[in-house]
Formats: sequence, structure tokens, C-alpha cells
Amino acid sequence: MKIISCTGIIKPNFLVVRYDFPALTFHQPQLTTSSALWVSSNRKNRTGFMTKFQCSIANGTFASSSVASSLSKAETVYLGRKQGSSSSLYSRPSLLEMKNERIANRSHVYEFLRGIGIVPDELDGLELPVTVEVMRERVDFLHKLGLTIDDINNYPLVLGCSVKKNMIPVLDYLGKLGVRKSTFTDFLRQYPQVLHASVVIDLDPVVKYLQGMDIKPNDIPRVLEKYPEVLGFKLEGTMSTSVAYLVGIGVARREIGGVLTRYPEILGMRVGRVIKPFVEYLESLGIPRLAVARLIEKRPHILGFGLEETVKPNVRSLIDFNVRQTKLASVIAQYPEILGIDLNPKLLSQFSFLNSIIDLGPEDFGRVVEKMPQIVSLTDTSIVKHVDFLKDSGFSLQQVRKMVEGCPQILALNLDIMKLSFDYFQTEMGRDLDDLVTFPAFFTYGLESTIKPRHKIVAKKDLKCSLAWLLNCSREKFSERMHYDFIEMEEAEMDSSFDMQTLMEPRSDDSASDFDDSDEDYV
Repeated sequence: MKIISCTGIIKPNFLVVRYDFPALTFHQPQLTTSSALWVSSNRKNRTGFMTKFQCSIANGTFASSSVASSLSKAETVYLGRKQGSSSSLYSRPSLLEMKNERIANRSHVYEFLRGIGIVPDELDGLELPVTVEVMRERVDFLHKLGLTIDDINNYPLVLGCSVKKNMIPVLDYLGKLGVRKSTFTDFLRQYPQVLHASVVIDLDPVVKYLQGMDIKPNDIPRVLEKYPEVLGFKLEGTMSTSVAYLVGIGVARREIGGVLTRYPEILGMRVGRVIKPFVEYLESLGIPRLAVARLIEKRPHILGFGLEETVKPNVRSLIDFNVRQTKLASVIAQYPEILGIDLNPKLLSQFSFLNSIIDLGPEDFGRVVEKMPQIVSLTDTSIVKHVDFLKDSGFSLQQVRKMVEGCPQILALNLDIMKLSFDYFQTEMGRDLDDLVTFPAFFTYGLESTIKPRHKIVAKKDLKCSLAWLLNCSREKFSERMHYDFIEMEEAEMDSSFDMQTLMEPRSDDSASDFDDSDEDYV
């Protein structure tokens, strides 16, 4: 018997194995299809080799040590691919599997947030980190900025901001502008939405607009610290219309920068709902529009007083405490803050106190407020000290009351300066106390700049005149009076009440910076 070993090469379709049979024994050749033996390796080589075939003439069969195992493995792989088993090396996750994975990841993130006290209800639909580690990084960064869990719950959408892509670029930009790091916490509490902003698209155009409004570079960071919401406004919206309206009513264009620096909230005010009604109401009280413009230049924060909630009730309170309708304009022009304070309790308290120490009546209290509305903000201690000084100087209670009615400013002047003026009045001028009762405004004039020079000139000419004729006039008018042959009585009785015309004169003062946190230089 002769055995011939053959090698079969697998073709894509079938395999042919040829046997060389001996002369005495004949077997029919067998065909083996390659489909049952097809094994793929990394999708690169579809050619397989079968080796070690042996043929037995006795039993007419052949066997291979590799074919059987290859066959079983190939069937398994082939069937696995055909059925799309997820365990296959070549399988890809389905859309449903990806969706379920996202839901699971978000569930883990929500569980973490709830565990530290953050309510994630408003975060549905917002793109969030897929891992708890990244979310923990964001929360930790916000904590380093000074924000608490309560702050985050007030605006949970801040958790959608990437630390590297959103937060750090915005904070770096603000720092380069000059916004102090110590103010970042309050800044973000007022306007956390800034962390969503694009530096180039959103923030930089607003800063350039503010610079174009003549806000000085050193004042830009202070403006942003005071009113960070301005970074969220559109240039063509409320900002431009509010500025245009103010210029239209008479606010000087060169004053706009100072106005916006001291009260940038104007940029967020709607003209039709806030600014225009306020201006028109003041006009209805008798304040000319140009005077209103000057008030806004000096005290722009008055535009923030609620018209219906505060301003109108305060005006009614003034009338209730015997301030005459015709004097309301003068009262507001002298002390605009009177429109925004809690006025009625102050009026009641001050009237009761003055009534108790100098026996001031209701009508007289109204006249006092008309002449010096700042009296509603004077402390009891200050009033008592001034009243005691006048009493100690020899004035009776009735005379003190008359002096307060005539010039309530004497209750707010510097006591040391008043004492110097009174000493000069007694020792050098030699006048009677009744002159001061008649003209208590004597204490409001500068001793060295006005009282001494004028008294010396009058004494040299041996003129006898009242204190009002001597002091209650301009320097030019006094020089003119020195050429008179006699004193005109009508000039001696010249009214010294507030002149609205002086308010409408344009401002001439310039400062290095228009930023001013204090509005308390009236009293």
C-alpha cells in the first residue's frame, strides 16, 4: 500500500484534495468545501492552510489534527458574527446602549450633587460632565472662589461651565482689567452668568463701549465691581437708549462718563418705564428740566429711587408736615436724597425732638424743613450741642427758637468755627445779641474770608449797617455798596432762600476720578 500526503489549499469557494491511489484499491475522491473551514484572522487574511492529512486505504477515511478543531472554532465565530452578539470583538454599541450609558452617568453625577446639598432639578437638559470626578473639580473650584452651596443652588446652571474653557478665561480677563480678586465672590454672587460669557464676543465689546462713554480706564474695574450685570447688556439695547435720553434732557455730554461711573445702574434702566416718568414727575413739582439734568449730573443715584414706592409717598409726607407745595422744588433741589429715604418716621421723630427742646411748632417745623431739608438727617446729639452753645452764649430759649427758624443751618455747623465767629462778634464788632437773632446766618460766613475784611472796611468808613446788609451779598455787590451815600433798606432785607438758577449753571469741577462711594456731603 502506498500513501501519498497532499496539501490542500483553501480557495474562497471550495477545497479540492487529490489522492494518488494504488493499483489494487480504488476510492472515490472527496470534495471538502471551504465554507465549513473558513476562519478569519483580523480581517486581513482569508487564506487558510490544512496540513497533516493522512489517508488510510484500509478504511478509506482521512483525518487531520487541525481540521476538526478549526472547524468547531470557525463555526462558533461565524455564528457569533451572524447573530450580532455584543461579546464579539467587532461589535459596536447601539444608540440605545449609548443612551442608557449617558443616563447612568448623569444619575451618578446627580447622586454626587445631592450628597453635597446641591439640588440638580434645574440641570435637566444642560450638558454636564460625564464623570463625578470632573463635576467635583468644578464644585471645588467654585468653593475656592468663595461661593457656597447656597450660592450654587441660587444659580445651579453655573455647574455647566467648564473650569478650563469658561471660568478661568473669564476670571483672567477681569483680573487684567483691574477687578480686584477680593471682589470676585460678591461679583459672582451678583452676576454668576458672567462665567458663561465669551471674552471676545460678550465681554470685550461692553468694556470698549464703557470706554467710549468717557469712563476713565482706572474707573472701569470699579464700575464692573459695583454693577457686574452691565457685562450682560447688549450694546444696541437699553444702554444706548438711556444715555441718549439723558443727553436729550440736558445732561452735558462731557458729564456722561462721571454719571455712569458713579451710578452705572443707569445703563440697565428702561427709559419709558423708569427714567422718563421720574424726570417728568420732578418737572410737575416745579423743577425745570435743565435743573433735573443738573441734579442727575451731581446725584445720578436718585434715578434709582422707586417713583411709586418711595418718591411720591415722601412728597406726600413733606406736605403732611407743613412743607408748602410751592417750596417742594426747592426742598428737593437742596437735598435730593430726601426722595429716597424712609422719610415719614424721620420727620415725625425730628419734629417731636425739636418741639421738646426749643418748643418748635408744626408750622415753624415746615419752614425749617423748607430752608434746610437736611435737618431730617441730623442726629439728636448734634442738635443738643448747638442748642446748648447758643444758650450758654446768652440767648434765651425764645431767641434760640427764632434763630433756628431763621437759619436752621446753625444746628449743623462746626462748633469750633461758630465759637471763633461769636468771639469776634463780641470783642471786635461790639454788636448786640439781637443782631444775631435777626440775622443768625452770620455764623455761615467765613470769618477770615468775609466777616473780618468787610467789618474793617465798614468800620473805617464809620458806617452803621445791619449784619444782613454787610454780609448777604456778593463781593462785587459789597464793593459797589461802599460807594453809596446811604443804605437802601430793600437791599438790607434781601431774601437769602435757595435760588434755583444756581442749580442750572453747568458744572465746572474736574477730578482725577469720578468714582465716589459717598453721597453724604450735604449735612
